Amino acid sequence: MITKNNQSDSIHLLFTCISLALLLIIPPGANAAHGVSIDGNLKYPANFSQFDYTSADAQQGGDLTLHGLGSFDKFNPFTLKGAAPDGLQELGFDALTVASLDEPFARYGLIAEDIELASDRLSMLITLNKSATFSDGSPITTEDVKFSLEILKSEDAHPFYSSYFQDIDHAEIIDPHHIRFFFTEPNREIHIIASELPVFSKAYYTKHPFNEEGFTIPVVSGPYTIHSFSPGKNIVYKKNPNYWAKNHPTRKNTFNFDTITYKFFKDQTIAVEAFKAHDYDFMMVNIAKQWARDMQGSRFASGEIQKQYLPHKLNAGMQGFVFNTRRPLFKDRKVRQALGLAFDFTWTNKSLFFNQYEQSSSYFNNSIYAASGLPSEQELQLLNQVKEHLPVEVFTTPPTPVSTTQKGQLRSNLLRAKQLLNEAGWAYRDGALRDSNNTPFEFEIMLASPSFERVMAPFAGNLAKLGIKAHYRTVDIALYIRNMRTFDYDMMVNVFGQSQSPGNEQRGMWSGETAAQPGSRNYAGVDNKAVDFLVEQIIYASDQQSLIAACRALDRALWYGYYVIPNWYAPSHRVVYWNKFNQPKTIPLYYSTFDILMTWWTKVD
Repeated sequence: MITKNNQSDSIHLLFTCISLALLLIIPPGANAAHGVSIDGNLKYPANFSQFDYTSADAQQGGDLTLHGLGSFDKFNPFTLKGAAPDGLQELGFDALTVASLDEPFARYGLIAEDIELASDRLSMLITLNKSATFSDGSPITTEDVKFSLEILKSEDAHPFYSSYFQDIDHAEIIDPHHIRFFFTEPNREIHIIASELPVFSKAYYTKHPFNEEGFTIPVVSGPYTIHSFSPGKNIVYKKNPNYWAKNHPTRKNTFNFDTITYKFFKDQTIAVEAFKAHDYDFMMVNIAKQWARDMQGSRFASGEIQKQYLPHKLNAGMQGFVFNTRRPLFKDRKVRQALGLAFDFTWTNKSLFFNQYEQSSSYFNNSIYAASGLPSEQELQLLNQVKEHLPVEVFTTPPTPVSTTQKGQLRSNLLRAKQLLNEAGWAYRDGALRDSNNTPFEFEIMLASPSFERVMAPFAGNLAKLGIKAHYRTVDIALYIRNMRTFDYDMMVNVFGQSQSPGNEQRGMWSGETAAQPGSRNYAGVDNKAVDFLVEQIIYASDQQSLIAACRALDRALWYGYYVIPNWYAPSHRVVYWNKFNQPKTIPLYYSTFDILMTWWTKVD
């Protein structure tokens, strides 16, 4: 391996010639940059020193303890089988670039020092940072990058990645620090997707198969390494003192803790009590009852524990009760529509959630991509091409959530549901709703947390008024994940997260090609030619207006496919933490709670 410490004069000359040759083979009009974005604009210049949402006052050191649910049985978060520990992907594996949290869709070079997109957008030349190394001190080279792309597109990796990186045709190595990606066709976000590639050590994964089971601690590319672990109990990550990028602009004043420990608990209810006993330091609260009733007491009143809303501008996506349309029971769209009419959001929000949520009305909640009103002319240009595969409501009726705000609306909704079920061949007799074969309408709802049982109880009660018997069952996290991956459920609860610029990830959630693919995120089993067409329109949208139109058109198709019973969303993160942290003055716009926590630091006594 050639490094800067052992290059001879002749090799220096050879690489200089190669570098000059590169200038000749880059297509005319190629754009070279220290970062990439959806529209070509970047907030931060090439010489920026740190992100605005980090602080120069950040102190290095101290320990952070977080929590996880369930357990883990492997050390590779990029494979399908098994469960990797929380934090490993974010702390252990760097990508070519780092996302900016105050721009909607922009990334800045980390392992990739420079990115040159060809004017025809069919290839991208990447120059690696010559200082980049793995945790064992070995240099990161283009051999590792090429290996990373190929292994993630192979059957050894989780199928999500082969779908996500589908439009990267192949990579060609030019020298140890230059590699070119070739794309199958122009795509306004494919260069950004390519820049998200995590980088693995080819040497390590040649010796240890990528999908190997067990607990061999891997060579990693990120700021932390695994220090110690006990499956089912904890894992401790320790900052790599020789991490090459600790002063890099994209990493400066982030990842400030010496160690990050995850403690594992059986369920969230137990985890809440553990937090209040200070078994760990920080928690995102995603259960309204816990936020309103459990997060109070003398330690909250004294300020020893802090309770905070963190506003954000994230695309909220869609949370819902997901129908498994692979099941014959849920094949009929009218059946799915009828069951949705039995969910009373208004009562649920008021009685159980203390009115903390907004009702979901889109698969792109809280964003410009959400459909409203009737389709625009640009949307109709897309929808009309697949009209025969779409319900008529897509064209005639604005997407509207089921309402129970007025007195008597729930009863009216249930009467409408009864009518739809009758039209679908279901009738009430002998004490139950039955089909023509006299089979009763009965199904199970799979839950990951017992806290959701209080939501399901009134929903199941409303279904019982229709003669439907809905069972709900909380299973442990490992079983929940396994059943999700194998589509072994009738109905479950899921959040379909969305990015600030929807694209390739839509294939994994909605395309028919993924409906029968174990491990895909097409949990509803959507297999519709119109949806497939609209997903491709999103991926290959040529400009922002085309992207918006395609997303809104897809939103309508999914909404009136009744693949989920829409739930709710919140426009802010609810967090609680022990008062041991300092924070930057500036909060970013597009971030997870983990993202922002990595900009905090421990108070110095």
